[in-house]
Amino acid sequence: MAALPASADAPRPVPPPLAAGDGPDRLEGKNEDRSSSSSNAESLDRLLPPVGAGRSPRKRTTSQCKSEPPLLRTSKRTIYTAGRPPWYNEHGTQSKEAFAIGLGGGSASGKTTVARMIIEALDVPWVVLLSMDSFYKVLTRQQQEQAAHNNFNFDHPDAFDFDLIISTLKKLKQGKSVKVPIYDFTTHSRKKDWKTLYGANVIIFEGIMAFADKTLLELLDMKIFVDTDSDIRLVRRLRRDISERGRDIEGVIKQYNKFVKPAFDQYIQPTMRVADIVVPRGSGNTVAIDLIVQHVHSQLEERKLRWDLAALASAHQCHPLPRTLSVLKSTPQVRGMHTIIRDRETSRDEFIFYSKRLMRLLIEHALSFLPFQDCVVQTPQGQDYSGKCYAGKQITGVSILRAGETMEPALRAVCKDVRIGTILIQTNQFTGEPELHYLRLPKDISDDHVILMDCTVSTGAAAMMAVRVLLDHDVPEDKIFLLSLLMAEMGVHSVAYAFPRVRIITTAVDKRINDLFRIIPGIGNFGDRYFGTDAVPDGSDEEEGGSAG
Repeated sequence: MAALPASADAPRPVPPPLAAGDGPDRLEGKNEDRSSSSSNAESLDRLLPPVGAGRSPRKRTTSQCKSEPPLLRTSKRTIYTAGRPPWYNEHGTQSKEAFAIGLGGGSASGKTTVARMIIEALDVPWVVLLSMDSFYKVLTRQQQEQAAHNNFNFDHPDAFDFDLIISTLKKLKQGKSVKVPIYDFTTHSRKKDWKTLYGANVIIFEGIMAFADKTLLELLDMKIFVDTDSDIRLVRRLRRDISERGRDIEGVIKQYNKFVKPAFDQYIQPTMRVADIVVPRGSGNTVAIDLIVQHVHSQLEERKLRWDLAALASAHQCHPLPRTLSVLKSTPQVRGMHTIIRDRETSRDEFIFYSKRLMRLLIEHALSFLPFQDCVVQTPQGQDYSGKCYAGKQITGVSILRAGETMEPALRAVCKDVRIGTILIQTNQFTGEPELHYLRLPKDISDDHVILMDCTVSTGAAAMMAVRVLLDHDVPEDKIFLLSLLMAEMGVHSVAYAFPRVRIITTAVDKRINDLFRIIPGIGNFGDRYFGTDAVPDGSDEEEGGSAG
């Protein structure tokens, strides 16, 4: 365990009240006179360390919530918090896990502020901040009554659902989606809505009991204890509770002495010995933050996934097309429509019209692969008719933005009450990696047959990532149908090799791609031709933003 030096001249950020707080400080206090409370809070300001002018106020990091966008804006850049680059290799198998950082320390020690400073200094595009505040247990009626009178100890390990914390962190490290409870600190219960998080390059887990469980400790790759003077922590609590919750100084101090201080001495401070790094003075210690960031950068470099498109291109040359592939019969009508949409001189109106016709035929063809069972109905004449009916629970369509959404009307036209989800995948122009930027999937999608839609598939990288997303949401592989108007043989082989039970359905397969991974002879950039937008500079077949097809 290494204690890092305190930076004597480092500016200190404004210590704003935590949005969710720590422990019992979230309990509603008595309704006191607001003007008196404000005056008391102002008198406490002089007890806090000096405020540095160079720091921006701390912002909460959230991830794909209904009310908040899946990103964090810092002074340097926008950091996505609801997605990540590939967490698998070109064969579709699991790559190295995300790097998990644990942040422990006493209530109001500045853990969340330190977490945000680390996030901003790391300057990595994919990060998740997970707080223990979300994992308080649901209280019984008796416990709720105690909490209402400030007699329930929220600073005790038994107040947290460690089983849920551990299972959530395990899934996040594997890149899987998780549902994080939203805790209502007014009613001391979990809300009906849950917040969806996705894995990332870095996961920061913070909380007063972050190091209080042995299994949880084993999941953390780096453990940091934020050590802030007890007087400063108390002043922060006083300032927050008085200014925001209308409490009086006597009540706050009483609560602190009854629960917070004993819990820190008994449960929190002893965990300092298991920490890899101790950060004295919390967020004011910029020297410590810099050293932490340097170490994390070195670890990320070791874990970096090399997405090798060249290897992917040559891996399946000369192999026969997989049995899971089904190509729409090339009738004169189908070939005629392909001739029109492939022609560079075709107008946008005609391109849209004949693309829609092909999409409708493709969807109808794909539905024939769904499971059906025998059933008997009565005709209006009172006679039995032995027919077939869909044997699944429901059909869900998932489009890979932006071109995939053009197939949604065709699916809606033939599937009544079909549910629709969307996934946005773009290729990083610097690394060549497909990156997941956004997803919105219907609830209980794991029970459905899923029609995954994209108009062109060249390398298969984006399609593989989309399939991986569905698998991580517990959709069975044999219930996924990948539909595309045009595919390259490389994309077909890549998807089939990685996911041999996914059904691949298309209207045509072109044999090759060029050095820039464009389908040859191809169809051009489908999204640009359909939506009438300007073509990308290199004229790639790939989708808007450089989708890896």
